[in-house]
Parts: sequence; structure tokens; C-alpha cells
Amino acid sequence: MSAHRDAHLHLNKAREFLEAAEGNHARDLYNVAASAAVTSGINSKDAVCLATKGVTGKSDSHTGAVGELRQSGPTGVAMASTFNRLLGVKVRAQYQTRAITAKGSRGAVTWAARMYEAAQRVVPE
Repeated sequence: MSAHRDAHLHLNKAREFLEAAEGNHARDLYNVAASAAVTSGINSKDAVCLATKGVTGKSDSHTGAVGELRQSGPTGVAMASTFNRLLGVKVRAQYQTRAITAKGSRGAVTWAARMYEAAQRVVPE
């Protein structure tokens, strides 16, 4: 597959996970919503990196993923702090016993939406 096609596929996945995050937040399923928001953000990051650099890394390192985004042009630089905040929710939503609050879930969904909107502007039609 080409980087252009892969960028579109990641953008589509970002949208799907964002919609899932919004729906689960509305149903008070805050951990699921935050987890889906994180996955949406990761796919938005991948879409931006593929659209701007032609490649994206598949690292489990959050620091590496944020750094990769920062290296993908002005949009990536602008998205990096939002992505970093969003990744900060991942461990609590998915692994810790302490639950995500309604406010935490709303924040994650908002950050994922910002990332998706930015990715839409970067990924060419």
C-alpha cells in the first residue's frame, strides 16, 4: 500500500474510534470512552506522519510517538502537546484500578477530536 492510502485508512480509523469515544462518553462509560479517544489520537498521529513523511513508527513508547509527531511538520508540532496529554490518559483508562472521571473522559474526547480535525487538514483527498 502507498503512504497516501495508509494515511486515509488511519484517518478513517481515527474517525471511527472518535465516534465510539463520543458515544461511550454519552453513555457514562468513561474508561471505554477515554480508551477509544486515545486510539483515535494514535490513528490521527499515524495519518499525519504518513501524509507528511510517508512513514509512521509503530513503537509502544509514548515519548517516541510524540517525538515522531513533532517531526512531521507544523501541524505535527501543533498537535504534539495535545497528543501527549491524550496519551497520559491511556494507562489510567486501560490498566489502573482507579477509574476515569466524567471530566477526564470529556477531556480525552475533546483532545482526540482536535487531533482528528488537524489530521483531516493534512491528509490530502
